[in-house]
Amino acid sequence: MPHILIVDDEPMVAMLLSETVSQEGWLPVCVHTLADAREIIGAQSFDVVLLDIQLPDGSGLDALSFFVGVTAAPEVLIMTGYGHPDAAGLALEHGAWDYVEKPINIKKIILSIRRALEFRQAKMAGKKRHILKRNGIVGASQAIGECLEQMAEAADGDHSVLLSGETGTGKELFARAIHLNSQRAESNFVVVDCTALSETLIESSLFGHVKGAFTDAGRDRDGLIKLAHRGTLFLDEIGELPLEIQKKFLRVLEEKKFRPVGSTTEVKSDFRLISATNRNLDEMVTSGDFRNDLLYRVKAQKIVLPPLRNRREDIPELVSHYLSRICRRMDIEPKTVHPEFLQCLCDYEWPGNVRELVNVLDQVVCSTRAIPALFHKHLPLEIRSAVIRRQAGVAGASAPSSSEPGAELFTALKDQKMLTWQDFRKQVLETVEKTYFERLLATTDGDIGQMVKIADMSKSRIYGLISKHDLTVKK
Repeated sequence: MPHILIVDDEPMVAMLLSETVSQEGWLPVCVHTLADAREIIGAQSFDVVLLDIQLPDGSGLDALSFFVGVTAAPEVLIMTGYGHPDAAGLALEHGAWDYVEKPINIKKIILSIRRALEFRQAKMAGKKRHILKRNGIVGASQAIGECLEQMAEAADGDHSVLLSGETGTGKELFARAIHLNSQRAESNFVVVDCTALSETLIESSLFGHVKGAFTDAGRDRDGLIKLAHRGTLFLDEIGELPLEIQKKFLRVLEEKKFRPVGSTTEVKSDFRLISATNRNLDEMVTSGDFRNDLLYRVKAQKIVLPPLRNRREDIPELVSHYLSRICRRMDIEPKTVHPEFLQCLCDYEWPGNVRELVNVLDQVVCSTRAIPALFHKHLPLEIRSAVIRRQAGVAGASAPSSSEPGAELFTALKDQKMLTWQDFRKQVLETVEKTYFERLLATTDGDIGQMVKIADMSKSRIYGLISKHDLTVKK
């Protein structure tokens, strides 16, 4: 019997949904807060979750990734009576099965639940147990887990894959892992660094050339595409390809054949394409710097790799893994790590992501060869300074002046019974948070695009906090 979790703080709505679910022969469980939902979904499995956006202790939209990411991976239907612009699209982008507005239409929600259950049954029936070769991919966070699932899907197929993410997030590592887990694993994995190819030699490097094709062509030479025959061609930073080469490469993708420079004969190459970029290719298409038809061909599946700051829980494991590897390479004894050293690494923002972390660890080990333990003092000064500045900024943000909203929380301590630290801290943070978003709305006139840029937050996070504080975004 399918298990349905209903998360809604309105008793009448929750009761109506519970009765409706029961009448369909499904087993309902009702809770009224996100905290209760998190607790119960950790104790038992559900097939479908009906999740309200506006809840007493947070936004369902903001918590969506948690429910989608639990082990049972239920299908989630978002419900709301708040017509935020883009909310439906954001819900679907973050993994929701469907989005329904209140007042609830019983026929529509039953149909949506039924379709979700049918989809889930088909998905579970066709799901294979993947035993992946990780190829050095380290981490057990939800963010990396989702990427590994997508990697497994990519490895099962032979379609083009586009890996997107900031510099240093491990795009080549994932590309190699897809290749090693695919049916082409026994053939070549050919890397093409598009940023390193000069405009004069890029065509020759990709397609090869025959003797005499140009001044320095003293002999025939196979191009990188030919070397990838029956294997995988990895185009790193594909956004750097010149438009003229994009046009020629599109034909290669469509026909799997090409003509080396200076040759009159076409050559075939059966390769699988994996591309990577740290740029927004859709924006490049709009600006005319990338071909729209090529973009469609290279992103049959798109995998977005998370920045390290969005998976901080993986940092301890990454540190352990790379420290051990560095010590083995340098033929020195493994080093112990003091908590302050690790905490400083966890608090840093890592603009260069995992690559920057590895470089820092390399630098630290080189400077402490004879020292068995690592302290935070061993970290580069710029990292320690950045962490201190960040912490000072956070602390300063939570202490408004006497003229600021929220100052009454501090002065009230003189006039009332002392609160517990946790209660006082919660009141201060809630007030400061609301004040910030009131100012953000006023500054941007409710323009969500500007709000995303200024706050450096995702749309779903902003909508969740705005809903939490009963504020309004411009439609």
